[in-house]
Amino acid sequence: MSNETTERQNPGSGEWVRIIPLGGIGEIGMNMTAYETPEGIVVVDCGVLFPEDDLLGIDLIIPDLTYLKENRQRLLALFLTHGHEDHIGAVPYFLKEFDVPIFGTPLTLGLVEGKVKQHKALAPPRLVPIRPREKYNVGSFSIEPVRITHSIADGVSFSIRTSAGIILHTGDFKIDLTPIDGEQFDMHRFCALGEEGVLCLISDSTNSEKEGLSLSESQVAEPLNQLISKATGRVIVATFSSNIHRLQQVADVSIRNGRKIALTGRSMETNARIASELGYLHIPADQMIRIDQVSQLPPEKVTILTTGSQGEPMSALFRMALGDHKHVSIGPGDTVLLSARVIPGNERAINKIINLLGRKGAHVSYQRVSEIHVSGHASQEDQKLMIRMLKPRYFVPMHGEFRQLNRHAETAIKSGVSPDSVFIIENGDVLEFSQTEARRLPKIPSGRTFIDGKGVGDVENLVIRDRQRLGSDGIVTVILALSLQTGEIIVGPEVSTRGVVLSDLSLEMHAILKNQVEVLLESLDPEIRKEPSALKTHIHNNLRRYFKKNFERDPVIIPILLEM
Repeated sequence: MSNETTERQNPGSGEWVRIIPLGGIGEIGMNMTAYETPEGIVVVDCGVLFPEDDLLGIDLIIPDLTYLKENRQRLLALFLTHGHEDHIGAVPYFLKEFDVPIFGTPLTLGLVEGKVKQHKALAPPRLVPIRPREKYNVGSFSIEPVRITHSIADGVSFSIRTSAGIILHTGDFKIDLTPIDGEQFDMHRFCALGEEGVLCLISDSTNSEKEGLSLSESQVAEPLNQLISKATGRVIVATFSSNIHRLQQVADVSIRNGRKIALTGRSMETNARIASELGYLHIPADQMIRIDQVSQLPPEKVTILTTGSQGEPMSALFRMALGDHKHVSIGPGDTVLLSARVIPGNERAINKIINLLGRKGAHVSYQRVSEIHVSGHASQEDQKLMIRMLKPRYFVPMHGEFRQLNRHAETAIKSGVSPDSVFIIENGDVLEFSQTEARRLPKIPSGRTFIDGKGVGDVENLVIRDRQRLGSDGIVTVILALSLQTGEIIVGPEVSTRGVVLSDLSLEMHAILKNQVEVLLESLDPEIRKEPSALKTHIHNNLRRYFKKNFERDPVIIPILLEM
């Protein structure tokens, strides 16, 4: 596999195209890739990454947009492969910086429009609906959507035609020959592109460690039918609200078993409404009930579609399990189906909600014990077929952690791609292709931007470390009043702590720390005591050493000086 790097060079007069991943490499989420030619830049996807537990207080993570800001005048458009959060979730933040047209299929744009409306300060975006097999010319790019199958309807790959050659960006895909909506994976078009000649294939690596072919979404119907038909009470199905095919299957099976459908959870209600209005979800109006009507029907006549398949603490399912939902509480006789994959990092939260539901007496089914979920991503045989259809000169695995990228690279080599033509890259790497060669250029600025409430990028790693220290070791505050003229202590030191020791030991600890500060102050030169910033540093460092030595702890220490 190629690792060659060259110095960045001016474009000159040669024809080239650069591939610059800004997110989605080495991780599952935050997908964003820039494609650059001498005439401009287009971006494919604009997703978020959901934070793990150690990123305290962070709501979302989006790609660092520095490179795009530096090339603002050259940015032409944003193209979206499909409507999952890890591909469209950052669009509102992108729109705060850039005013370019956004191309996507109708369902994808419908989901984007709903998301943008939640950010009321944003102007309506320029949304351009696209259709598979039609070409869209933007600058020097000619971009053609190609129909794929995935766990959300209306997904596409993009054939990106440049003067240097065709790049095929798969987005998320699997090869489902019996799709729920009848929209077939377009093998004929992929094969035709392969015959024409593909410069580079950039392909989904999520399931690269899984052998065989991906299972069809239609195979979920029978396990769902068995569980729902046998249920004697209410059925509560938690799944991703964007998985319109799964919502359709649950609704169809439930209606056949004489059940009405209720929705709960904001994203579930919003996405189902958008999909219904656009014709992607078909649930008869007379088979729907409001969530506040559930208690008016016998339990065996109700199915509830809800958010919360990942154990999110504010989700509708979590509130049901706690008895905190306004209209539904889980109890004996209820059947709960977690019909979704486990996103890495969410295992503990999901296990917690399974245990909560079990304590309430519910019967819980999930992927490890029941076949009520299939992946929307290509397994090894699907990946091999994609490579053999397109016969690319170069191959770049994307959308996965590094172990998954490495395995996908191995699959590509076994499928006939030369090892020297396979590139495993990272976010911020720059691959430049011409008609005759491929080379790596120096990295561009990349990384992660944290979203904390309304703050975008104002929380950095130092703040996260302080939050982690507060969570694990607590906080110590030291208050002093000093004379500006003499440096003498007028009031204090007064010490308080939170989260450092048990409350019944805090008075003893405060006395020890007060004495520690008093001894320090007596040892300091009067000139240092007259200089507030220097004095704060001495107090902070002295107490930090004390805690490290005596307790192996590292609380946040805040000296507060009042100058009088």
